[in-house]
Amino acid sequence: MRWLVLALLCLQLGQGTVRIPLRKGRSIQEVMRDKGVPEGFLKDLRGDPGRKYQLSNAVAYEPLANYLDTYYFGEISIGTPPQHFLVLFDTGSANLWVPSTYCQTPACVDHARFNSSLSTTFSGINETYTLSYGFGDLSVVLGYDTVTIQDIVISNQEFGLSLDEPTRPFYYQDFDGILGMAYSGVGIPGYNTLMQNMLQQSQLTEPIFSFYYSRYGGEVILGGVDPQLYSGEVLWAPVVQKPYWKIDIEEFSIGLSATGWCSQGCHGIVDTGTFLLTVPGQFLSAFLQALGAEASNYGFVVNCSDVPSLPTLYFAISGSQLPLPPSVYVLNNDGFCTVGVESTYVPSDSGQPLWILGNLFLRQYYSIFDMGNNRVGFALSA
Repeated sequence: MRWLVLALLCLQLGQGTVRIPLRKGRSIQEVMRDKGVPEGFLKDLRGDPGRKYQLSNAVAYEPLANYLDTYYFGEISIGTPPQHFLVLFDTGSANLWVPSTYCQTPACVDHARFNSSLSTTFSGINETYTLSYGFGDLSVVLGYDTVTIQDIVISNQEFGLSLDEPTRPFYYQDFDGILGMAYSGVGIPGYNTLMQNMLQQSQLTEPIFSFYYSRYGGEVILGGVDPQLYSGEVLWAPVVQKPYWKIDIEEFSIGLSATGWCSQGCHGIVDTGTFLLTVPGQFLSAFLQALGAEASNYGFVVNCSDVPSLPTLYFAISGSQLPLPPSVYVLNNDGFCTVGVESTYVPSDSGQPLWILGNLFLRQYYSIFDMGNNRVGFALSA
C-alpha cells in the first residue's frame, strides 16, 4: 500500500520537481543464500567501505561490500526510444553507468542492457575508463545520449556502457547500474555529471534533491523537498570537504555517555549508496563491547530480546544531537538480530576519523542535499 501511495504522489508535482519511487531490493546475502552459495563465498566479498573515497588514477573506488546488504533503487531511461534501467541513486559517487550489449559476462546478460544501435540519439565517445573495486574492476566505454527521469529530460548526457562486469557480486544484484550524485570532482574528468547537466539545462526548480527511506521503500525528490515526509525543523550542516557530501561530526555518544572519539574532530560522509552505518575502525571494538555484540560471519549479533534495552546512539552535528535508537540500528532478519554497522580504516582526507552515514541512518532522517549552498539538511522522517 505504501508503494502505491508513493507512486500516486508522483502525479502531484510541478514542473522542475519530480519524485522517483525507490524500491527496496533483496540483499545480495539473501539472493546468494537462496541460490545455495556457500557461506565462505559471502565472507570473501567483504571489503573496506572507505576505499570508495580514495581517488587514484582510476576514476573511483566503490566498495561493493556496501551492496552485500539491502539497497534502494529506482527507474530511469536512456536513449530514443527509451530503454529502461533500475539504478542505485548514489550520493557517494558521481558517474552514471549501466550494463550494455557490449558486455557478455553473466552479470551483464542477467540484467537490462543498453543497446546503442537501437537509440537514434546515441553518439559514441570511443573512450574507456575503469571503475576499480576491492575485488574486481568494472570497465566502461563512454557515450552520449538522452536520459529521462520521470518528466526530466537531460540531452547529450555522458554515461558509461559496461564492457565487463565481474560476476561477484554484480550477478546477484537486483539493480542494473548506478547514478552518482556526488560533486563533479569525483566524476570522470572533462565531462559533466548528470546533476550538472540537470542544472545547466534548467531541468530543476532548485539546485536541491532529497531522500526519504523507510523499511519498505522510499523516494528521491529532484528539485525540492516534501515537508509531508518529515517533522520538525531542518538541521543544516555545511559541506566541509568536497567532492563528497562530507560534514563535521562533533561528538558521538552511546546512551548518555560521550565517547570522546571526536574530541579532535570527525567527518561523516552522507552516502545513499551505502546501507550500513560505518564506524571508524579504531573505535569498532569499543563500540561493539558497549552494545554487547558478538562477531559472526553474518555480522555483529545481539540477542533480539535485548534490543529494547540497548542504548540510543547520538551524533552531535551542527550543535544538535541526532539520536539513532536501537529499533533503527539493529536489523532483525526473521529473529536473527545484528547491529547494522561495518568498519573502515580509511581516514578523512585531512586525517579525521571517518564515519559513513548510510541508508540505516537516513531511514531515521529525511536528508536534503543543497548543491547551491553546499550543505546537507536532516529532519526526522515522518
